[in-house]
Amino acid sequence: MTWLITGGAGYIGAHVVRAMTEAGERAVVYDDLSTGIAERVPEGVPLVTGSTLDRDLLDRALAEHGVTGVVHLAAKKQVGESVGEPLRYYRENVEGLRVLLEAVVAASVPSFVFSSSAAVYGMPDVDLVTEETPCLPMSPYGETKLAGEWLVRAVGRAHGIATASLRYFNVAGAATPELADVGVFNLVPMVFEKLTEGAPPRIFGADYATPDGTCVRDYIHVVDLAEAHVATARRLAATPGTDLTLNIGRGEGVSVREMIDRINEVTGYDTPPTVTPRRPGDPARVVASADRIAAELGWKAKHDVRDMITSAWAGWVRLHPSAERD
Repeated sequence: MTWLITGGAGYIGAHVVRAMTEAGERAVVYDDLSTGIAERVPEGVPLVTGSTLDRDLLDRALAEHGVTGVVHLAAKKQVGESVGEPLRYYRENVEGLRVLLEAVVAASVPSFVFSSSAAVYGMPDVDLVTEETPCLPMSPYGETKLAGEWLVRAVGRAHGIATASLRYFNVAGAATPELADVGVFNLVPMVFEKLTEGAPPRIFGADYATPDGTCVRDYIHVVDLAEAHVATARRLAATPGTDLTLNIGRGEGVSVREMIDRINEVTGYDTPPTVTPRRPGDPARVVASADRIAAELGWKAKHDVRDMITSAWAGWVRLHPSAERD
């Protein structure tokens, strides 16, 4: 199989490319490099630089590389930003997906893996979110991911494409320091940045209906997430007509305050957080049930929260050597 991985030069995408190639699959990266980094693409893996809105380039990439499956990760993904820029998010995330799927259908590509998100659930009033939990997204970002799932499923059924929508929970960690998340948009690097600056980490709202008042999330190591993509891709290739929707999480909730405490412990800092107003679109608690993916693919997360923080910190220190404590 030859897999076109859109967004393959990004943080998650680079890990998926690594996992695919290590598993013996052939990968081709397609990335506009707006947030991706070309140096993350392994030697020998082709890089096509362009947008998923560019149908002509997509057609050429699929044909020239003999693509037999697509893993679609390219998307805008900041919840708060999507509230202020819904038109941009719908253009990039939904229209970009539609154009890509048109190219996939025209090229008769038989397998398609879609990067979705736990944001499709919104604020579920359950201890563990299953794939049957009603989807009520709270942000344009979550809406675009849910609409993407609908579109992928409909196109798959109409054209005989095996499809899977993978609902990521909160991703952290790194396989190697070179592949660490360099953006400061997710909780772990946001806390690292504040600690490095000598400033208190921020908690966005401490008045939620949770045990300590801060949001509770399910964190998944990016290496585990990447391995889930390999398992999914192989399932689709082996089983034509497959239609899967799967959570990728650990089934363990960790509050923002607990996470900051653990980060302080791992990094050697001791900086109490400060509380600021809530961000728009943040639900109080979202924790996965990972039973379905275990049953369907035999996949289970192997890494814990400490692994995530430790590996992410190694990547941060690589870029910010002065952050390391003696």
